Amino acid sequence: MGGVSTAPAPPPRAIFRISPLVVLVALVFAVCATPVAFAAPFLWLVYLIPIGIIVWTLRVRTVADPESVAVRRVVGGRRVPWSEIASIHLGRARNPGAARVSAVLEDGSELALPAVHLRDLPRLSAVSGGRLPDPTAAERPEDT
Repeated sequence: MGGVSTAPAPPPRAIFRISPLVVLVALVFAVCATPVAFAAPFLWLVYLIPIGIIVWTLRVRTVADPESVAVRRVVGGRRVPWSEIASIHLGRARNPGAARVSAVLEDGSELALPAVHLRDLPRLSAVSGGRLPDPTAAERPEDT
């Protein structure tokens, strides 16, 4: 009648977003561009730059749950089940902790995972339920 379930809780979903501080940078850019925007006709179009940056920051993300990975771009997006992901590809980056991460699909194509960095791979692996191995696990010393 009100027994306690012993089934393990499903892993929560993980949402990888671009830092919200980028919005602050865009707003500071808009304030600094105000003298330029009113200097001549049509220079007000300079405000499209911070608006675009804000839309990009708020829209682009990667959402991983136990069933699939969803990539949202500024326009459109794509959801791929874990069964279609063969591996993860780490691309080049300017700083070592922020390597570009892509999912390699069964057909050989790559799906970029925006806002997912090298440091996020253990979390992505946990959400996948073991379907995606954690590449950083080999680097960690084992407890004996």
